[in-house]
Amino acid sequence: MPTPIDRNEILLARAAEVVRVEARTIAGLEARLDGRFVKAVDLLIACEGQVIATGVGKAGLVAQKISATLASTGTPSSYLHPTDARHGDLGRLRARDVLFVLSNSGESAEVVALLGPARKIGAPILAITGEPNSSLGRHADVVLDIGRVQEACPLNLAPTASTSAMLAMGDALAMVVSQERQFSREDYALYHPAGSLGRKLMKVREVMRTGEQMPVVAAGTTIRDVILVMNRTPGRPGAALIVDGAKKLVGIFTHGDLARLLEQRGTVDVGAIVDAHMGRNPKVVGPDQLVEEAQHLLREHRIDQIPVVDADRRPLGLVDVQDMLDVRI
Repeated sequence: MPTPIDRNEILLARAAEVVRVEARTIAGLEARLDGRFVKAVDLLIACEGQVIATGVGKAGLVAQKISATLASTGTPSSYLHPTDARHGDLGRLRARDVLFVLSNSGESAEVVALLGPARKIGAPILAITGEPNSSLGRHADVVLDIGRVQEACPLNLAPTASTSAMLAMGDALAMVVSQERQFSREDYALYHPAGSLGRKLMKVREVMRTGEQMPVVAAGTTIRDVILVMNRTPGRPGAALIVDGAKKLVGIFTHGDLARLLEQRGTVDVGAIVDAHMGRNPKVVGPDQLVEEAQHLLREHRIDQIPVVDADRRPLGLVDVQDMLDVRI
């Protein structure tokens, strides 16, 4: 009977072998990238509708993942369950779409049954399979061949290396198509508004406080009136933007400025004009700059508010550090 140490070594060796088998299978796909892959890319680029991905069992799960990757990187796509398709959901498929079918054997009854109707609808068929001479391979317009794969399963039954190969081939296709579409970081952020990258690529105009939430006072206003404006502003940002007669930003007065006055003098003459105590030439950002840039300025200069101005330094909004916390940046 093996000792615990021996058993651990056996288990880890088995796991390592699975990883090696799948790694070798994926690495072997590189030699299978040929003109058919280019045709697949062109087929998806030319698609005027959606890429309708389908598959059954484990291949169906891979199809769902590839469909999601396509959709999130600029290629409209959705998943169609082959069983549901045979009971009316095939109506989701149109001639302008591409039917993207995944099946290692190419003979799964559920997906083979869709090929004839897809032909009648007029949608081209793209396949990922390990059997290009299968029913699926013969009916498809373009076949991406992953080859005959030795599964990592000790019984060579459970889909393991084959599904890894399908996923890798699908990811390669999605990424190349995305590059061909010149899909940008900004595009990615648009489709991922809740993701960290999406938040970082938000524009300042999307988070800045405007209108009645942006406290603006004229130069020459007393500190008392500036404080009243700050406190009465919805959201109480703790700062007021000071503008001249041409409505251009000339300074900012914050609760921090008020606290420093009180600390230095022991009292504050609230009847004094704010101009002598405001921060002049404050750091500013434009509305189309990234929120990440505004955050960098707030952190670098240890400030809690930053004005948003136009090309003529007229205030358009105010970004408060709390706004960064609200969007989790």
